[in-house]
Amino acid sequence: MEICKAQSKSEIAACFPAMHELRPHFTEIAFVGQVQRQMQNHGYVLVSLTAQAQIVAAAGYRIAEYLAWGRTFYVDDLICRSAFRKHGYGGKLLDWLLEKAQESGCAQFHLDSGVQRHDAHRLYLGRKLQISSHHFSKEFGDRAA
Repeated sequence: MEICKAQSKSEIAACFPAMHELRPHFTEIAFVGQVQRQMQNHGYVLVSLTAQAQIVAAAGYRIAEYLAWGRTFYVDDLICRSAFRKHGYGGKLLDWLLEKAQESGCAQFHLDSGVQRHDAHRLYLGRKLQISSHHFSKEFGDRAA
């Protein structure tokens, strides 16, 4: 099992099968472009967990400072491919992210999760993450994908 940062266009594209399960509105080309923009403009980091000779899980995160939370490790995306769930890969990647947050001197660790993702919620609660707020949103027009 290995966790690596995706930096090149081909490394980002290799994460697409996993991320597509979480973000199905993207094509591979749009995904790669979006990730590259987020990396360049917002400090986004894409990582993948490889097992069984393929990427089985992926996550995207950024470190930012907020008045409310101070230096915070924010996980934008976290997914284990459905064919590889129940093998502990998602938990391994989450543990790695939690460690990375501490190593990076972050005061807090945050992620949002869709209300329908019950298996993910069990994983997060099992790692002692707390449900600390409600997240409100409003969409304006079509998504650019």
